[in-house]
Amino acid sequence: MTLTLDTPHVAMAADAFEYQQKTFVLNDTAGMANALHEDGFALIPNVLSADECAALRAAIDRLKPFGFDRLGNTDHFKCVFNREKLFLDMIDRPGILELAEATMGQQCHIIGETAWRSHPGHNGWSPHTDRVFVEMPEEFATDPRVKLPIYLCTAHFYLNDIPLEMAPTWVIPGSHKSGRALPWGKESEPEWQGKKLEPVLCKAGDVLFFRSEVWHTGSKNTTADQTRYLLQVHYSHRFIAQQFSPYLTFQLSPEVMETASPRQRRLLGEHPGGSYD
Repeated sequence: MTLTLDTPHVAMAADAFEYQQKTFVLNDTAGMANALHEDGFALIPNVLSADECAALRAAIDRLKPFGFDRLGNTDHFKCVFNREKLFLDMIDRPGILELAEATMGQQCHIIGETAWRSHPGHNGWSPHTDRVFVEMPEEFATDPRVKLPIYLCTAHFYLNDIPLEMAPTWVIPGSHKSGRALPWGKESEPEWQGKKLEPVLCKAGDVLFFRSEVWHTGSKNTTADQTRYLLQVHYSHRFIAQQFSPYLTFQLSPEVMETASPRQRRLLGEHPGGSYD
């Protein structure tokens, strides 16, 4: 896949910016929830301030690799909520958490929170779905009478401006209605109902909230000297297992638990008793 600045439908002038996807204000929970059912994602500008983005970039730079973390052209740090309060406070950002609760229930929780540094030379191009829970014939999945439940979503907090050369996320709108999974790396340029992958160009502080079935991919950092910073928060229904590596030996930090609010403790797994407890 070759990424060039003359890609159709991409506008990114130095003195102007135009979003390519529909955007939502942070308090439009109903509109965003509907977009998750129709398009598979919602793009929300101006969730974080410039100062918050700078503080999170600095916090990512303070991280030391642990467990299943990895360093290279792409630095990937897992379970960062367990390392510094600044990351913990990102799991219940106003507006974002309300969207998670509206689509995955009042007892939804996080299954992970990861931080990324994508350096020049990073290549994240590998179209895929994160998880498809119910596979079905496409004619059923696209039937307007069918409303596929939302089981798992990811919030991408972009901590830099994301023009085409800064490794944007690419998506195919509506592709969650395909009824099938797109295995990692099996199709380099997939299409669904005539739609191709399109880049999500956005600004520092914007959030892309998307469901796990939508066809998407990372891409390439083709800059000479700029690093893309990204924070991901993964939300799911309570009944989906939390994936906190290194799993059997994982322990919540006492310092984190001392500062966590009741809502944050619930997101970390402190639920009331249920049918299978």
